[in-house]
Amino acid sequence: MRALNHPTIESTDLPTVLDALADPIRLRVVQQLAEAGGVICGGFDVPVSMSTLSHHLKVLREAGLVRVSPEGSRRRHELRDQELEGRYPGVLSSIIAASRSA
Repeated sequence: MRALNHPTIESTDLPTVLDALADPIRLRVVQQLAEAGGVICGGFDVPVSMSTLSHHLKVLREAGLVRVSPEGSRRRHELRDQELEGRYPGVLSSIIAASRSA
């Protein structure tokens, strides 16, 4: 399995984070990660094909929102919520809370 590049939290920028969260499918993925703590690829409940989901997961990873680690023959996706909270206090938690009440 090919190693994936994860940006350092210091190299993330707020416009990129917000842009990644602006898509409804990516926001739904982030909500599921926040609730579950981590999801194995293929375990997301989203109305898109696997190739489209892979694209959305890549955008989230490259924006610094998600960390991906190998787990057997699959990949586990986890939200980098504590790192993001340190970098942008309250942003991610506020967006997740607002999206749940919408």
